[in-house]
Amino acid sequence: MRVWRASAEDAEAVSQLMVRFRDHLGATRPPAEEIRASVERIIADDRAQFLVAADADRPLGVCQLRYRWSVWTSAEDCWLEDLYVVDEARRRGVGRALIEAALEAARERGCRRIELDVDEVNEAALALYRSCGFSLEPKGGGRSLLIGRRL
Repeated sequence: MRVWRASAEDAEAVSQLMVRFRDHLGATRPPAEEIRASVERIIADDRAQFLVAADADRPLGVCQLRYRWSVWTSAEDCWLEDLYVVDEARRRGVGRALIEAALEAARERGCRRIELDVDEVNEAALALYRSCGFSLEPKGGGRSLLIGRRL
């Protein structure tokens, strides 16, 4: 298995994986052409990146990372935005390889923290993240809740 940072040449493969992720979530939006435009924009942004995992030449998974400066760590934080592995490749180490590559990418950038959100009923994902050293109390003092509002 090979994991690498996606470049502009990988935009089609990344887009296809993100469309499959959208479909896996049961969503119908955004349309594929908007996903492709967003993927191209993210690949061009130095504050974000996609990692792709493949077996031979077939992309099997994707991970999206975002970086932002933190007052609290005096360094960049890494946000693991999305992680998706195609159904037929699950439980084969693809997700773990993407997480390990994400941790290494964050370390190389000087990040002191990596965070993500995961659905509390997604037991497989929770088990994987815990086995990679993630905690439900990343900031101490109880679980952090991700909250939001649509604009």
